Amino acid sequence: MASTQKQKKAAPARAKVRPAGFPTRQQVMDFITESDTPAGKREIAKAFGLKGQEKIALKALLKDMADEGLLDIGPARAFHKMGGVPKVTVLRIVDVDDTTLIATPERWEAEGQPAPRIRVVERGKRGALTIGDRILARTEEAGKGWLAHPMKKLAKSTEMLLGVVEEMADGKLWLRPVDKRIRKDTPISDIGTAKKGDLVLAEPTGRPPRISARVTDILGDPFAPRSFSLIAIHKHGIPHVFPEAVEEEAVTASKLPLHEDKREDLRHLPIVAIDPVDARDHDDAVWAAPDEDPANEGGFKAIVAIADVSYYVRPGSALDREARKRGNSVYFPDLVVPMLPHQLSSDMCSLRAGQDRAAMACHLVIDAQGKVKSFRFSRAIIRVAAVLAYENAQAAIDGEQDNELLEPALKPLWACWALLRKAREKRDPLALDLPERRVVLDEWGKIVSVAVRERLDAHMLIEDYMIAANVAAAKALEAKKAPVMYRVHETPGRDKLVALKEYLATFDIDFALGQVIRPSTFNQLIKKVGESEEKEQIMTQILRSQTQAYYAPQNMGHFGLALGSYAHFTSPIRRYADLLVHRALVGAYDLELPAPKDRAIPDRSSLSQEDYENMGRVGEMISGHERRAMEAERETIDRYVAAFLSAHVGDVVKARITGVQNFGFFATVEGLGGDGLVPVSTLGAEHFFFDEAGKALQGVESGDRYTVGQRLELRLAEADPINGALRFELPDNPSPRGSPLKRDRTRPKIHRGRPTNIRHIGSSRGKHKKR
Repeated sequence: MASTQKQKKAAPARAKVRPAGFPTRQQVMDFITESDTPAGKREIAKAFGLKGQEKIALKALLKDMADEGLLDIGPARAFHKMGGVPKVTVLRIVDVDDTTLIATPERWEAEGQPAPRIRVVERGKRGALTIGDRILARTEEAGKGWLAHPMKKLAKSTEMLLGVVEEMADGKLWLRPVDKRIRKDTPISDIGTAKKGDLVLAEPTGRPPRISARVTDILGDPFAPRSFSLIAIHKHGIPHVFPEAVEEEAVTASKLPLHEDKREDLRHLPIVAIDPVDARDHDDAVWAAPDEDPANEGGFKAIVAIADVSYYVRPGSALDREARKRGNSVYFPDLVVPMLPHQLSSDMCSLRAGQDRAAMACHLVIDAQGKVKSFRFSRAIIRVAAVLAYENAQAAIDGEQDNELLEPALKPLWACWALLRKAREKRDPLALDLPERRVVLDEWGKIVSVAVRERLDAHMLIEDYMIAANVAAAKALEAKKAPVMYRVHETPGRDKLVALKEYLATFDIDFALGQVIRPSTFNQLIKKVGESEEKEQIMTQILRSQTQAYYAPQNMGHFGLALGSYAHFTSPIRRYADLLVHRALVGAYDLELPAPKDRAIPDRSSLSQEDYENMGRVGEMISGHERRAMEAERETIDRYVAAFLSAHVGDVVKARITGVQNFGFFATVEGLGGDGLVPVSTLGAEHFFFDEAGKALQGVESGDRYTVGQRLELRLAEADPINGALRFELPDNPSPRGSPLKRDRTRPKIHRGRPTNIRHIGSSRGKHKKR
C-alpha cells in the first residue's frame, strides 16, 4: 500500500517529458510547482538527468533561487514554491513602526492576498538597516503576524531606477539615470504611457547582462520647478506625503489650549527670532539683559526660547510615529519636506511675531567671563517681538538700518554674546570657515544665481546662544540622571590622521601623530597656513579627517565643539532628537501640563517608557536619516548648479581642484561649486603618476602636476542638470563635445578601467613613491 502511494505521488513529476541538459530557473519552478510534495535536490536532478558537475551546479542554482525568495527550503532540504512566507527569503524594508522596521517579501505570488507586513528583529548593532534596504532573512510566525531575522544585507541591485526617457536616432528608448555615479543607461523594454523627456521610475527586468527597464511611474518634466527636489526625494526614499490620520491629528493637536496659567509668562520681554531670510519655520528666539544681581557684576541673564513641540507631539501618537520615521526635515532650494505637518511646523509650533506661542525656555545666567553659572528650564508662553533676517539684525547693529528693537533687544543680545564669545575662544573649538552655497530661485522656481552665503556676526551670535542652551539641556538631564540623546562627535581615528599627515607633508607642514589631538591642534595648523592659497584646501582636508557626528544615549563628548556634554535641544520642529530631549526635560523637572480633554491625544508629553527603552535604536535610526537628508540636499544643489552652468558650456571658467583619482581630477567652479571631472585621457598622450599621499597626478615627461586645491582655468565641456554632473577640459584641448542630452550613441564605447597613461604610486599594492 505504501509503495502504491509513493508511486502516485511521484507520478506528477514524471508526467511531462523534460528537455535534456541543465534546466532553466523556470523549468525548475515548473517541476516543483507540479510536484504534489516538496521536491529535494535529488528528485530535481533525477527528473532532468543531471550527473556529476551538473549536480553541483544545480545545488548552486537552488541556493540562488532560495536567496532570491523564489523557493522555500523545507524539512529534509526539500523545496517548494513560495506561497505564504518562505522560511528563508528576500525582504525589502518598506516602513518603520515606532522603532521596528517593517518589511515585505520582494516577490509575492499569492493571488488575491496582500503581501504581509513582517516585523524585522535586529540583533547586535542596530541602525545598519533602513527603508529601501534588501535583506536575506529567516522568517517565523509569531502570534497573528510574522517576524524576520536578518541573515545578511543584500545589494540594492533590484532597486527602482530613476531616470529620464531618451530616444536615440534609431528610435530606441533608453533610461538615462539621475545618479551621476551610474555610468551607463538602460534600454527600456516597456515604456507604458511615458514619453521622451519624462522623468520616470522604472523597475529593472531580466538578468545581467541583459537588464532592461519597465516604466512604472511618470514623475513629469525633469526641468519643471521642484523636479530636482523630487528626484532626490524619490531616489533616497524620503517620506514626503503625510498619512491622512497624521494630518488629522495635527489639526486636533494644534487646537490644544496653551494653559497660560500653568506656564511661565514671558510675553513682556522683547524676545526676537533671528533666522535666514528664506526660513520656513521659526523654532528659536532669544533675549538678554544685564544681570541686576550684584554678585554677578558685569554678567548677563539670557533666555533661549524654543517652540514647545513636545506639548503637541506626544509619545505613541500618530504624529510621533511619523516624526520618528522621518527623523528630520529636509531642506531643498525650492521646497521643504517637513518632519511635522504644516499645522504644526509652520503654524502653531512656529514662533511668529506678535502671536502667543508655547515655548520651552532655557534661562541662563552668564558671568563676566562668559561662563554659564546656572540654568533652569520652564514651560513658558511667549510673544516674539519680531522675526528678523540675519542681514537685517546685522545692519541694525552696524548702524546701517533703523530698527526700533535696537536698544531694548539687539544691543543687549550682542553685549551678552561678547561674553559667550570669550568663553568660546578659551574653549578653542574647531574653526573651519568653509563657504556654504545658496541657490537663489525666482518666483517660477527657475535658478537666478548660486552664491556663497555671507558669514555674519549675527550667524555666530545665534550659534553661540544655541550651543549654550544645548549644553545646559545635556547637563540639566545629567543632574537628574535622566536619559539624554547626546549629539556625539568623536575624536578623529588614526587612519584619517595618518592620511592627513601624509597630505600635509606635501606642503612641508609637519603633523605629529604622537600628540594629544584636540580641536586647537587643527586650529594651530590653520594659523600656520595663514591666508595662503592653500588655506581652503587644507581646511577641506582637515574637515575630511573628522568623524561623522551622530546621536546616541551614551556620552562620548563633542570633539569639534570641545565640549564634554552636548545634546540638541534647539530645533524640535525639524529634528526628532531635540523632541526627545524636550520630553526628557519635561519628565525630569516635573513640567507636565494637564492632560488633554480629547482622548485622541495621549495624556503625557514626557519621555515614555518605550522612548527610554529604545533610545539607542532611535539614535542610530535618526542618524541615518540625517545622513540621507544631507546627501539629498547636496545632490539637489549640484543639479541646480549644473542647470545654471548648462548655458555656459564651452566657456572657460576659473576652477579649483577638489579631488584627484587615478582616472583624472575633480574641479569646482569658484564661487559656485558643483564638482566636475577632468578625465586623465584628456590631459595629453604622456604618462601620469598618481601620487595617492599627495593627492596629485604628475606627468612623467613634462612634470605637470595637478593637485588638490590648485587653481586653474578650465573649459566647461558638459553640464548635465539631470544628474548634476559636470565635465571639464583643459582650455587648449580641442573644442568640447556636445551636451549629454544630445549624445550620439553610435560613438565608440569608453573603456571604464584604469586609463592606459596612468601609473599608480602611493598605494598599498607595492608602493612606488615618487617625491
